[in-house]
Amino acid sequence: MAASRTPPRLSVVMPVHNGGDYLQESINSIVRQTFHDFEFVILDDASTDQTPTILRDWAGRDHRIRIVTSRRQLGVVGSANRVVAEARTAICARMDADDVSHPDRLRLQWEVLDAHPDVCLVGTLAEAIDAAGWVVRTRDRSTLLRGGTIPPFPHGSAMFRRRTFEEVGGYREACAFWEDRDLFIRMSQRGRILVLPSTLYRLRCHSQSSRLNASQQRTKAAFLLMQRCLALYRAGQDYTPLLERGLGQADADRKAELYWLSAVGSLRLWAGRRPGILKHVPALFGVPLSRSSLRVLGLAVLGEFSPAFYRRLWRLVHRFRDWKASRKFDDGRPVEWRFR
Repeated sequence: MAASRTPPRLSVVMPVHNGGDYLQESINSIVRQTFHDFEFVILDDASTDQTPTILRDWAGRDHRIRIVTSRRQLGVVGSANRVVAEARTAICARMDADDVSHPDRLRLQWEVLDAHPDVCLVGTLAEAIDAAGWVVRTRDRSTLLRGGTIPPFPHGSAMFRRRTFEEVGGYREACAFWEDRDLFIRMSQRGRILVLPSTLYRLRCHSQSSRLNASQQRTKAAFLLMQRCLALYRAGQDYTPLLERGLGQADADRKAELYWLSAVGSLRLWAGRRPGILKHVPALFGVPLSRSSLRVLGLAVLGEFSPAFYRRLWRLVHRFRDWKASRKFDDGRPVEWRFR
């Protein structure tokens, strides 16, 4: 009788829905990792494009790839929970189907988790690429110095302990569109979060993004809810009751709308489009002048009339901030991130 195969040490988990345009490059970046001892669990969330064919081809070429198919579309949150549930190991590394991982990403993150039992999650800094794979935004290590409720690492770069993920209840449907940030906040209350300041992940910005193509009403409502929940968190309060009751008309405020315009405009800008938020600026009359309001105004006006120049300007800003922060970091040493 043949001996059973030793279970892998790591599960890479990736949900995908109609990701055929970038799926080949994404999968290829995982199977070519310098860390080899993993299973690659891919959930096909009821795709209707060439995704199933691509997945079958890869599964036939690499025994580490295991395909799970959902005939009913589970959505972003449902598919994210399902693919973690299918994993067979104690450590999960998230991967997004349109992004690209550096060849050393898994090895370096695994070494950090293995060396620090009190760490529940390890992220990594990233650079942004466009649909063709060109870098449109470089890393910015100054984000590691700020703290706050905006994690400096992208969702797809997270490697975490499955036990902690399950203890906090995984992703929450009520937090759709910011389910990753909500998860990381809750996990940070169970263990430390470290971030590798090296550029080990490439985040793809493209016009087919699910967040860009969702209805404006839905994304705006989600973003306003997020801002109100994070305000409660910063005040030391549990925002779960707000998730359960949802927002009413009285909860909307102009400051939260300002943050929504900044987020959606930036997503469009880095995807190669115009921000498209100029028409919303009159609704912000009465918002006090601040760095945030001036930035949204610049994004709305300059980004609309010269998006290419605006992107070049912010690339220079990111490079300068990264250079200025470089003296405080060793690329090989993780930095602790605290949500506050």
